[in-house]
Amino acid sequence: MCALVIDNVRLYFNHMIISITKGSDRDWIKIEREDGSVVETTFPKKGIIPHDAVHFHVERELAMRAGFWGHVAGGTHPEDIQHIVKQAGHASSVRAATPDAHIVELLQAERLVECFEADMWSEPSDYQTLRNVFSAACQSSHIDPPELSDDQIDTIRSSISAFAKQWIAAEIGETFQLHWS
Repeated sequence: MCALVIDNVRLYFNHMIISITKGSDRDWIKIEREDGSVVETTFPKKGIIPHDAVHFHVERELAMRAGFWGHVAGGTHPEDIQHIVKQAGHASSVRAATPDAHIVELLQAERLVECFEADMWSEPSDYQTLRNVFSAACQSSHIDPPELSDDQIDTIRSSISAFAKQWIAAEIGETFQLHWS
């Protein structure tokens, strides 16, 4: 186990097994952390594949250790992430301000996940258009976007596409395991 400290918040990076079970109106998620703790929750359908699976593919490729899955690996319950982000100054129409440093990667990951979800719902955009949309989304959240290479975009698209093919073909009740480390 290793740790990263951002703004006095310590994030631990353990191996974690993420099990996502396909449902009809919602999907289920079970997280088994290296320390033996287990967290379970559900989430409504939102798009072609589970939103949190897109987070996995994006954050894994970009080694985002302080994104959604890094926080969950460090002990945060997935349902608490939204509250943490709100408390740390996530920019919205009501709270337009620079967010605390410890949530910047969470926000970057969320903005990029939204870009890749939109990419799945239509024809994939060219590299520069995807980067421009990502940059605009980050700007609206008062954060800088990380660099994103053509190879990283291709790898993320390929990874999401492979998962999506299996997910779409899966029967209700089928479980997929993702390994985070």
